[in-house]
Amino acid sequence: MPKKKKHEQDEAAAANQVSQEEAAPAADGAQPSAEEALAESQAEAKKNWDLYLRERAELENYRKRMQREKEDLARFANENLLREMLPILDNLERAVAHAEQEQEGGLLEGVQMTLEQFRKTLERLGVVAVAAIGLPFSPDFHEAMGQLESSEQAPNTVVQEMQKGYTLNDRLLRPALVMIAKAPAVPSKD
Repeated sequence: MPKKKKHEQDEAAAANQVSQEEAAPAADGAQPSAEEALAESQAEAKKNWDLYLRERAELENYRKRMQREKEDLARFANENLLREMLPILDNLERAVAHAEQEQEGGLLEGVQMTLEQFRKTLERLGVVAVAAIGLPFSPDFHEAMGQLESSEQAPNTVVQEMQKGYTLNDRLLRPALVMIAKAPAVPSKD
């Protein structure tokens, strides 16, 4: 039941109870003393003051919650757009890597400039690449695609990054796809 309706029902029940209490002494013919009436009035005033304070606190909490939600909406409004742009960044990086192998100067420089401009634009929008290689595997930022035996790296250390991960304002946008190190298999002695 919504709080407002419940609150209205509580007030109606309290008013009904007060009117019944007032009617009961009148039926007996005895009037409540001034002190009793004052005590009842003070108790009712205290109850109403408490209800008022609770409503004010509830309203203040609502305002704060709405402000937080508004700020989060503004910070993460472009999340879907940026998620769709990340494959473009991946393809540009692949084109640069391929062009470096082919040694084509003009095309390589143009793609590198475009890639750098794209990265800077994403950084201004709050998109940051997730560090991966050489760090311990973290399921919060990395998605393991497999394991590679490595005597050079400690187990559960990222040794290869297959696709970069990104965060948007410290919230994971896309996890990094990584390969993690595992201890080399010990040959069995037969």
